[in-house]
Amino acid sequence: MLSIGGLIFSLMSCTKAVIEEVTPSSLPPITRTIKYNSDVQNIMFNHCVTCHGGSSPSAGLDLTTYENVRRSTEQGTLSQRINDAANPMPQSGLLPSEQRQIIAKWIQDGFPEN
Repeated sequence: MLSIGGLIFSLMSCTKAVIEEVTPSSLPPITRTIKYNSDVQNIMFNHCVTCHGGSSPSAGLDLTTYENVRRSTEQGTLSQRINDAANPMPQSGLLPSEQRQIIAKWIQDGFPEN
């Protein structure tokens, strides 16, 4: 049976791993042109279309096509939501920094499709 002193010592000696969030801006810059078909589409299909696709997409937002993803980025809040830690999309948590950087570069490059 642990004494109170032993319990306090064991609790004080525990460490907590701190994982620092890597932000897209802290990554090495992407120097190539990012294109929807080869770079962005897989991110959308792997993380977004489960909810934002099909016959009844969540919030009426269908992210299954280039046109819809571009429109949501230009006129909607796609870029904001994928970078909002307090209210992230996907709801399970922020996309990996590398994927958010790819989307930001695609926007910066002017939304190339192919």
